Order: sequence, then structure tokens, then C-alpha cells
Amino acid sequence: MSNAQISPYGSWKSPITADMAARAGTRLSDIVLDGEDVYWLEGRPAEGGRNVIVRRAADGTIADVTPEGYDVRTRVHEYGGGAYTVHEGAAFFSHFPDQRLYRQDPGQEPRPITPAGAYRYADGVVDAGRNRLICVREDHTGPHQEAANTLVAVPLDGEGQIEVLASGHDFYSSPRLSPDGAWLAWLAWDHPNMPWDHNRLYVAPVKPDGSLGQPEHVPGHPGLESFFQPEWSPDGTLYFISDRTGWWNLYRLQDRLVRPVWEKEAEFGAAQWAFGLSTYAFDSGARVICTYVENGICHLALLDTQTGRAVEIESNYTSMSYVRARDGKVYFVGGTPADPPAVVQLSLAEREFDLVRVSCEVRVDPGYLSTPRAIDYPTGGGMTAHAFFYAPQNRQFQGPEGEKPPLIVITHGGPTSTTTATLNLLIQFWTSRGFAVVDVNYRGSTGYGRAYRDALRGQWGVADIEDCIKAVEHLAGQGKVDRGRVAIRGGSAGGYTTLRALTSCDVFSAGASYYGISDLELLAKETHKFESRYLDGLIGPYPERRDLYLERSPIYSLERLACPAIFFQGLEDAVVPPNQAETMVEAIRSKGQPVAYVAFEGEQHGFRRAENVKRSLEAELYFYSRVFGFDLPEPVEPVPIENL
Repeated sequence: MSNAQISPYGSWKSPITADMAARAGTRLSDIVLDGEDVYWLEGRPAEGGRNVIVRRAADGTIADVTPEGYDVRTRVHEYGGGAYTVHEGAAFFSHFPDQRLYRQDPGQEPRPITPAGAYRYADGVVDAGRNRLICVREDHTGPHQEAANTLVAVPLDGEGQIEVLASGHDFYSSPRLSPDGAWLAWLAWDHPNMPWDHNRLYVAPVKPDGSLGQPEHVPGHPGLESFFQPEWSPDGTLYFISDRTGWWNLYRLQDRLVRPVWEKEAEFGAAQWAFGLSTYAFDSGARVICTYVENGICHLALLDTQTGRAVEIESNYTSMSYVRARDGKVYFVGGTPADPPAVVQLSLAEREFDLVRVSCEVRVDPGYLSTPRAIDYPTGGGMTAHAFFYAPQNRQFQGPEGEKPPLIVITHGGPTSTTTATLNLLIQFWTSRGFAVVDVNYRGSTGYGRAYRDALRGQWGVADIEDCIKAVEHLAGQGKVDRGRVAIRGGSAGGYTTLRALTSCDVFSAGASYYGISDLELLAKETHKFESRYLDGLIGPYPERRDLYLERSPIYSLERLACPAIFFQGLEDAVVPPNQAETMVEAIRSKGQPVAYVAFEGEQHGFRRAENVKRSLEAELYFYSRVFGFDLPEPVEPVPIENL
């Protein structure tokens, strides 16, 4: 660092531009194997957030499957996932604008196989012997009632009637057909539970006419239990993940009895925010490749299902998802602290990892990259909270002697979700400019067991805030950050934590809310079906505990707000409607406090268009420069800040 230029933190010039960070964020997901071909889904910010099926053929060539004008995405549960599958070269997918299912045969244009109407489809599995697709359907035809979720069978050729196979529960997911087509397994749950709270795993015989026999649910445990990813082994044994011990572990059903396959104080499952998630796959009838999270870091192991012997496979990957396997090869979406997410192929015989597709072609000099460090620190209730800390890093600059860097506290969405240590240019954008960042896995986050996940029950807006405050105190106490210049930012539920922190304590100097929640009562009344009872567990039943909803709503605690805030909002957001941000902005404006508001036409919950991600990053940077009093090395488009 002897040749580094001395410059105030926050003012460093960085090669990681907002445009680079925005356009580098291709989302990779939903790996599907079909014969010798490997498919995955790409969400492309540079194409307005369009989602495209991509195929790597047996000869290694990679090409788009989805033609121009089509967007492979489903709105079931609003968060989607499981938007397509492939069978013998034919792709079956949900087209986002009309939510119909389409069939696309090789060399042909897609054609709809479901009728137009207020229906949505997800999580399909092909039942080839009966020429149909079994999937989840969400019915929005009722004008004044809640959407109806069912399992249905859709003819692959689009001819004939769509048949309802299972109904009666509020939610369904994960229909999985046994190799011989004789049995169907699926998950179901009801209000007020979320799938990570309590659900059931069902199994039913499939009759010759395609209808289902009497379903039976897999024997559960006396308390709340969350099942995840039912999967049939090649020999016809049903495997699944359950958290009956307090950890999501792997089990199988044999002779109507649930038997553990691998018991470990680690998380083999994940929160089912989206369909199609997969953390394990069968290489053969006796061999499972699985991932698990331990202390926030993902690991990979090969498990012999007969002996129970597990062998860890060494890798640099700290996050892995969408695991699939075939003929001695494993595929997953994985990332490392130095590498962005990629579709990865692992050869089990050679233990060699090969990149199939990377989400970001841009390579950044490591001298500009901050390496995340996992930190644990004491918090309320005698518990330990978790986070990843990023120190400022830029090989061309260092801060003035005696000056500490400003800190940005990041609060992830969910809140039942997690943050990982995988390279993220949206974080490196800040650290390469001289900010320190702490990415908090507050109580309620996944990856640390059920007790940690449940620690947020009834405590949202309390425990998460405390964990963010304790992270600041921990880092400031070690002399790593400037206690007087601390910003907090987050999206969705993280936006709520941000606003709640700004209106309940004086720890933070600024805040940035991305489509955040300001009025819990309004959210309980207006949000979509999947999350309409989520707050029962996080806050309390409504309207019985309306007092808590009002007490913890930032909009009703503005007298505590004493620092500037900036809001970013998609105007087509159905999860957190725009009035949540607009009401808050108007209230702050009328109070005479500094506030800025940036809204985006056409964006929903989570920004998908590169130009909007770029604009929001630059606007937030400009906002901090004004609030914290440093000069920007390069001009950016200003954002109006009222009352500053």
C-alpha cells in the first residue's frame, strides 16, 4: 500500500462501476438434465430482466432455447421458480406476460398448451407414460376471493382437459413422480404456516386412469416440522429432507417408517421461497451428492446410502444450489468469495470442477475485491448472531491516517432467508469505494438451525434490529469502522428492518430502503396469498395483536426518525405495493426531514432491469456523499434530496 493514494473513505475511484455491477448480475437457476443435454435459466438484466432457457448440448455447444419475445417466468406465489422443464428435447415453460404454459419442440416456435385466463403454473414434472405434465396451478379467476392452489395434470399436446389431482390445502409444491410412474409425492401446507414452519409430505398411488388413490402423509413428528425436496431414488425409494431434529437433515421412507440417512447439525434444506430448489441429487441408487450449510458456509459431500458413509468433497464454493446429477457428473449453481455464481460441472471420478457458464464475464483485479470474513457476536437472549464483514479494499487508495471508514449494514430480505459469502459486485461496488460493509444474518435467517430460524417468531422488528445494532457495536468496538457514519440498507423485508431501525434507535446516520415495508397493518391486508399470514408468526395474529402491528410499523414511529432516508420502489410491485414507500416519503417530507424517492416504471418486487439497478446504485452513492460529506471522484446523475 506504499504507493496508494491517500483519499477520504467513500471517495475512492473504482473500476467496479454501477453499470458493471448492474449488467454483471445475470441470474443463473433451475438446472434441468435431459439425456446428454444440460439446461439452465438465465435472468438477464441487459435484456430488461428477461428469463431465457439455455442449453449445453452433448457436443459442448451452448445456445439459447427461448426465442426472442418470450420470458420464462411464473408468478405462482409471486416469487416463482420451477418455471420450466424439458423432456426428450421438448421444453415446457411458463411465459411471463400471459402465464400460460407453452410447449417448444426442437426447431419450432413455442405454442400454448393451456387456455388463456387467470391461471398460473409452476414446478412441473413430465409423466411421459400418460402424456401429461403434473404441476402446481394457481387459480385467480375468483374476483373477490383468495387464489386457489391445486395439483393438476396438463396434456403435453394441449389437447383434452386439465385435470385436478389434489386440492383442499392452501398451498402445494414439489410434485415428484416415482421412476415407474406408480406413485406421486408432494408437499402441502395451510395458513397460517409458511413451508419452513410446518408442512406435510404426501404420497399417493397413481391409478391406471391417471387419477390419484388415497393420499397418505409421511409420519411426522409431534411438533412443527418442515419437509423439503422429496425425491425418488432410481430404485424407487422416497427420500426427503426434514427438520424434525432441529436441523434440515436427509431421510428416506422404508416400510412406511422414516429412517435417517445422515444426521448432522447442519442444514441440508433451504427456505422454499421459490419452486424447484434442489440441494441433493442421486448419482445412482446407492449414492447421493448433497450440499449442506454449516455456520453460513455451504459444503459438498458424497453419501453412500447403504453404509451411511459420507465423504466431503473439497471445494472453494461457499454457496451451491440447484443440484443435479447424472452418470458420474454433478451440476449446480455455485459461487466463491472470489468468483461470481456459475453453472458448474463436477466429475466425481476425477474430483474436477469445470465452469459451464459464468454469470459475469467481467474479471475484476483481485486488488479491488474485499474478502468476506464470517463474524459471530453476542446478541439478545444470550444468543450469538452471525454476519459477513467486508473491509474497504482498493489497491490504489487508502484512507487518511486516523480516519475510520463509514459502515453500510446490509439486511437481507425474507426475512426467513440468508446471505452468503459468494462474490457480489453489488457489495464490492461499495467496498472498492472505501466503505466497510457488514452483511447480517440476523436471528430468523436460515443456515443455522431451526432454533435460530424460530428466534424471530413474534420478534420481527425487535430481534433483527438488535442484531444489526450489535454488529455495529462489535465492529466499532474493534476499531474497524466509524461509529458516527453508519448507514443501513435492505430490500423487501430488509427494507422493513432498515426503516424500523431508523425509527426505533439512533445508531444509524442514514438509510436506504428498497421496496421496504413501512405499514405492517397495510401489508397484512393487501399482500398476496403466499405471505398473507406470514406476519402471524413474525408479529402475531391479526387483528388480535393489532397493537404490535402499529407499534412496530415505521410509519407510526416517525418522531424517532432523525436522519436522512432514501427510498427505491418498483411501481408494479404486488408483494410490497408502492403506497408503502409513498406514504412514508410523504410523511417524512411533511415532517421536514431529509428524504429522497426514486420510483421505476415496469419494475416489480426486486429490480431486474440493468438500467434501473445502475440508477439506484448511483443515486444511493450520491445520497451518501451528501449525507456523509465526501466528494465523488466522478459525477453521477444527482437525485433530489428534499429538506437536506
